[in-house]
Amino acid sequence: MQIDSHHHYWHYDPVEYDWIDDAMASIRRDFLPSDLAETIAPTGIEGVVSVQARQSLEETNWLLSLAADNEFMLGVVGWVPLADPDIRATLATLANHRKLKAIRHVVQGEPDPEFILGDAFNRGVSTLAEFDLTYDILITEGQLRPSIRFVDRHPEQRFVLDHIAKPVIRDNLVDPWQNNIRELARRENVWCKLSGMVTEADYSSWTVDQLRPYAETVLEAFGPERVMFGSDWPVCLVACAYGRWYDIVQEFISSLSASEQERIMGHNAATVYRLEVG
Repeated sequence: MQIDSHHHYWHYDPVEYDWIDDAMASIRRDFLPSDLAETIAPTGIEGVVSVQARQSLEETNWLLSLAADNEFMLGVVGWVPLADPDIRATLATLANHRKLKAIRHVVQGEPDPEFILGDAFNRGVSTLAEFDLTYDILITEGQLRPSIRFVDRHPEQRFVLDHIAKPVIRDNLVDPWQNNIRELARRENVWCKLSGMVTEADYSSWTVDQLRPYAETVLEAFGPERVMFGSDWPVCLVACAYGRWYDIVQEFISSLSASEQERIMGHNAATVYRLEVG
């Protein structure tokens, strides 16, 4: 089964989604499961992992309700208040939903560059293994160094790095991102999503050749066993159609064996998120 490991839904609201700026005006509308089902049909993608876009339990529960009604939604990466002293009770309640597979916090938006090392936050992360939940790391490339230290605090926890840590592609900057990605990849409990790249470049003038060094670095560092396809739909639409991104990833992995390509296009996501696939 081919799986898109990263996408979002929303009922658009200008306050709740204030990060959608004027340059992204084309996605200031609702995006729901019916829209995604129509979008993925031509590509052969059969299942998806739905990821939080707001930091609220309300949204987490909404995504879980959508997943219950849509079979192709195989898993949800939700948000919970990880620093809350009662986080274990919150997770115990949510664990009744079999499609909750992971938790994510929008660390990239935190003003403290070392937020991810906070004691209360890490106490919350340490509870995830009890519920067999993965943690998605959403950071920018400047937060990679503290994130490596964060991962080292939780050697038994499964981690997924979103959007290859958002390197500064628009300026063609490879270092220090490349060195830090290679260092993070040495931790075998970390997987990486090949996603979110076009929106880190110039929306209108990016090229495949511009993206290639970043994709090659990730594939070399993590290997085909720990890389997975993600679209970041509908955010990707400000720079690239869904089908176009799918084709680009196919090009990036075309030199790999058939079994390695299958891992990237679905098997790895099923493994790290414990997805129930036929």
